[in-house]
Amino acid sequence: MYQSFYTGALGAGTYMAKMGIISNNLANINNNGFKPKTAAFTDLLQFNLNDSETAVTELMAGNGVRMQRTYTSYDTAAFTTTNSDIDYAIVNPNQFFMVQDQVTGDITFTRSGHFHRGEREDGFYLMTDAGKLVLDQNGQPLRAEVPQMGDEEGEEETYLAEEEEGEDAPRLALYTFTHPSRLLSVGDNEFAPPEGMEPIQVKDPQLMDHAVERSATDLSKEMVRLIECQRAYSYALRMVTTSDEIETTINGLRG
Repeated sequence: MYQSFYTGALGAGTYMAKMGIISNNLANINNNGFKPKTAAFTDLLQFNLNDSETAVTELMAGNGVRMQRTYTSYDTAAFTTTNSDIDYAIVNPNQFFMVQDQVTGDITFTRSGHFHRGEREDGFYLMTDAGKLVLDQNGQPLRAEVPQMGDEEGEEETYLAEEEEGEDAPRLALYTFTHPSRLLSVGDNEFAPPEGMEPIQVKDPQLMDHAVERSATDLSKEMVRLIECQRAYSYALRMVTTSDEIETTINGLRG
């Protein structure tokens, strides 16, 4: 009886955590470059069956389920055209821009190519919405010129810093990883590799300018998952309630 009570409680808590993930996906449906997460559940009964008969583990038969991990797909989502010449959409999946925090120096990776020209003491640099520096193929901040006045009529001309000749000329670079699924989410649509996993520079990066990648959240899929999760949550709570009622009845008969 106690086992059924705790199995139901464990299931309710697990599905509540999954609803939190779905809610986060829906909340970022309008954020450029956002990649939704999907929760993967593990049936604890299967763990016990895969072990020896005399093994003593914490994952005993009948303990319900647990959330094993969350995973993110870095496939390419739909593009939206913009009027900015420094907005870029990554054409291929599993590729990222490298950015650096100006204060801490931490390096992260993002697929959001909505950039702006940010001013520093020595000039203007390409930056993200969060104020992080966009790095070039040499791992250095990519300089960008401030919009300059055009002819006498006051027309404006905007451009990135002119590229120098040679392979080492600063340019916008993309990076990928051997196992992108292992990247860790650090917020602001940015990801960081775990210790020991190094970025690999893409030789021929394909970018679309005057465009940004939209959020990959699929509203219809997330709503279906939310309904499924809510029903599973209610069933788990019903198991807890039923177990409690049976236990109360048994205690009453004993008394």
